[in-house]
Amino acid sequence: MESIEKYIIKADDLPVRLLDFCIKNLKKINTRAGIKKALKREEIYLNGKVCGGGRWLNENDIVEIFEPKISNHKSFPLKLKIVFEDDLIAVIEKPAGYEVSGNKFKTIQNALTYNLKPSQKVDRLSRPVPVHRLDYGTSGLLICAKTHTAAFDLSKQFEEKLIHKTYHAIVNGSPSNEGIIKDKINGKTAETHFKKLNTINSLVAGQISLLKLNPLTGRKHQIRIHLSGIGHPIVGDKDYMGNFHLLKGKGLFLAATSVKLLHPEKQVLMEFSMDIPNKFTSLLKREEERFNKLG
Repeated sequence: MESIEKYIIKADDLPVRLLDFCIKNLKKINTRAGIKKALKREEIYLNGKVCGGGRWLNENDIVEIFEPKISNHKSFPLKLKIVFEDDLIAVIEKPAGYEVSGNKFKTIQNALTYNLKPSQKVDRLSRPVPVHRLDYGTSGLLICAKTHTAAFDLSKQFEEKLIHKTYHAIVNGSPSNEGIIKDKINGKTAETHFKKLNTINSLVAGQISLLKLNPLTGRKHQIRIHLSGIGHPIVGDKDYMGNFHLLKGKGLFLAATSVKLLHPEKQVLMEFSMDIPNKFTSLLKREEERFNKLG
């Protein structure tokens, strides 16, 4: 691994624990959450050894941060649609049916090197990385970083709720025209705004509705849990379907269709969007036609 930051502790820095020193001084990672993750991934060393963030530092101690460990990997030759790309970031369309990252070979992260150009910046990452997650069955816009600066800036934007995402989903039943769901998830605050765009009759499901959603927080499976919690689970959601009929073989009808962010270097607001996936419009049309014909 290559050291990308190094500090020698001075008397003026003391007394201080390793975590607090890193929060105050590190340039490549500028959020508490990011530093905790780097410690957990054993990317921050004290005097040449891995150690916990609670360790008290002494004068002349050496603190180093190393580039994230990247296991030997092969580029996954999955062609992705690139919505935007420059030397710092990229926005791509993630197809449903793939994990964003993980130990498997067929992940979006392993496909990024096949699709994106290497950054020419001095602090470039060894390979591009996604900076947030989309579930296996969810399609849509995914933000990726190509440099250390971009990765940490975008992480900070997520932490400070400066990045805004819009989703579309087809759900079972007919919710109210619009509303706000504030049910906690694993004890943590979570908030999702929704607006109903259309409702049609369905022979299989009774009724299904197209919703536009704006999550104000980013809890795992937040939209899926929230919609299931109000009695309108997403069509095709095997985990949160409850007693509703599952349309087998059609996948999950949830897509990230819009994202707003500040460019890490230019600090200008950027907005990207995509059309609702064809399978959404096809399902709505097919179910409506079947009901009109047979209902």
